Amino acid sequence: MNDVALTPTRPNVVLILADDLGYSDLGSYGGEIDTPNLDQLASGGTRLTQFYTTARCSPSRASLLTGLHPHQTGIGVLTGDDSPVGYKGNLNRNCATAAEIFSANGYATGITGKWHLAADAHNPNDAWPTRRGFDYFYGTLTGCGSFYNPGTLVRGETNIEHEAQDPDFYYTDAITDEAVGFLDRATAQNKPFFLYVAYTAPHWPLHAPESDIDKYAGRFDAGWDHLRQERFERQYELGIVEPGTSLSPRDPEERAWDDTPDKAWQARRMQTYAAQVDRMDQGIGRIIAELKDRNQFDNTIIVFLSDNGASPEEIPHFERDTFVKRTDIYRPHTRAGEPVQLGNEPRIVPGPENTYSSYGRAWANLSNTPFRMYKKWTHEGGIAAPFIIHWPAGTVQEGRLLRHPLQLTSVLPTLLEAAGIDPPTEMNGNPVPAPEGTSFLNLLRQGEGKGTRPARHAVDAQTGTLYWEHAGNGAIRRGDWKLVRTFPGPWELYNLSKDSTELDDVVANNRDLAESLLADWAQWADRVGVLPFGRIVELYELRGRPAIEAAG
Repeated sequence: MNDVALTPTRPNVVLILADDLGYSDLGSYGGEIDTPNLDQLASGGTRLTQFYTTARCSPSRASLLTGLHPHQTGIGVLTGDDSPVGYKGNLNRNCATAAEIFSANGYATGITGKWHLAADAHNPNDAWPTRRGFDYFYGTLTGCGSFYNPGTLVRGETNIEHEAQDPDFYYTDAITDEAVGFLDRATAQNKPFFLYVAYTAPHWPLHAPESDIDKYAGRFDAGWDHLRQERFERQYELGIVEPGTSLSPRDPEERAWDDTPDKAWQARRMQTYAAQVDRMDQGIGRIIAELKDRNQFDNTIIVFLSDNGASPEEIPHFERDTFVKRTDIYRPHTRAGEPVQLGNEPRIVPGPENTYSSYGRAWANLSNTPFRMYKKWTHEGGIAAPFIIHWPAGTVQEGRLLRHPLQLTSVLPTLLEAAGIDPPTEMNGNPVPAPEGTSFLNLLRQGEGKGTRPARHAVDAQTGTLYWEHAGNGAIRRGDWKLVRTFPGPWELYNLSKDSTELDDVVANNRDLAESLLADWAQWADRVGVLPFGRIVELYELRGRPAIEAAG
C-alpha cells in the first residue's frame, strides 16, 4: 500500500458506464433524448469530443479498469474461451484492476451492474469482481439480458435471481438502488470510495416502463433522416463537431425514412431505446442527489462514458436455435409464465417483459451521428463515445470541450493521479505492466499542455499514437492520420482534421504514410498479444459454427 494519508480531502471516484449508447444520444452531445442530469454534469465539468473506446463491451471494460489494451488482459474478443487458438476470454492475473489499486490504498470499493469479464459466469473464480478488488458486488456476470428478469444476477458470490421475481423489479432501477446503498454505507466508514456503476442500458433487449416510453410519443415520428440532420446541426451549435465537418450519409443498407413501411412500429423502437436512456439518467440523478446529501459531491470525481458506439445488431443475434439456448441472456417466458416474443418485426411492440427486440441499424446510425459504422468496427462510429468528467474540488474546468484525442487506456492513470496514487508494479505477488495510457488530468485543468507529475507508463503512450484491434478490425491514429480496416478488407486512410467522418479514403495518394502506420500498428499488435483473427474464424468453422460467431 502506498504511503498516502487517509484524509477527507482524497477524492472519491464514481465511474458510470452506459452500454451501447451512441455518440450523439445525450442532450449535451446533440441528442433529443432527455438527459438533464448528465447534461448538468457536462455543464459543470468537461466533455471530451474525441474520446475512444475499444469498439466492444468486454474489451472496453477490461481496458477501462486496467489501463491496458484488452488483449493484454485476456479479453481479446468477448468472454468465450477460445484458447489455445484464440483468447481465454477471462480477466487474467497479469493486470491490476482499478478496484484492486484503490482498495490497496484505503478506498472502499463497489460495483453495481454488468461485469462481463469472466468466461465462467456461474461459478466464482479469479475473474469475478469480488476477487478483483471489489468489496461489494451487485449485478450480472453475463453480457446482457432481460431488464425484468436478468440471468446471472449475483450479490457478492451468491446467485439472487429470485429477487427479480418482485413485480416492480427493473434492472436499471436496481443498479441505481444498489449504488445509492453503497454510497450510504461507504460514507459512513469515513473513508474515500471507488464506485463503478455499470448500467446495461440501452443495450438490447428493448425493455422500459410504459410511462417512460409514452413520454417520447411523437418525438421520433420525423424519422432517422430528418433527426440525423437535426442532431448534426445541434452538434455544430454545441461545438461538438467543428466547422468543415460533413455529416456521413445514411447507411446504404437502410431505406430512406419516407420509403420505410411500418413507421409507427419503427418510431416505437426508438421511443423504447430513448426510455432506457432516460431511466438511466434518472438513476444518475439519484446518485448525484445522494452525493450532495452526504456532502461528497464536490470532491467526487464523476466520470460518465459509453463502452462503444451504438449497436446495429438484429434480434435474434446469430441463429435462432443457438440464441434461445442462451438462458443467461434470454428468458423464453415472463415471470408470470407468458411466452416471450423474440425478434424484430412489426407484430412485436417493444417495451414490455414479453418482448425481446432491438432497435436496428437505421436508428443506431442516428445514435452515432455524425459518424458511420457501429459497435464492433474500429471506424469512428464504433469507437467514438461521449465522455463527461466532473470534479469541482479538483478544478476540472466547467462547461469545457476538450478536443484532445484520448482513449480508455488513459482513464485509470488519470484517476490515480487525481488520487495521488502511483500505478503498482505488482499486485498480489504478480508483476503487472505499466498502464498503456497517460494521465490527462493536466489537460482537464489547464489546457492542452504536458503534465508536470512524473508518470510510469508504457513507451507507446509517450508518442500519442492510439491503437485498436477487435475481431480483425484494426486502426491506428497518429496525429490527424488514421489507418483503419474492416476485416478482412483492405486498409483505408483518412485525414481526420479534414475528414472526421471518414468519407474520403486517401490511401492511394499516401502509400508511404500508410505503410509506416501499418508497420507501427503491426509492432504494437505483436507487443500486446493480438492474435490473428482469421485463425479464430477457422476454429469456429472447424466446430461447425458460422464464422460470424467468432466475433461473439
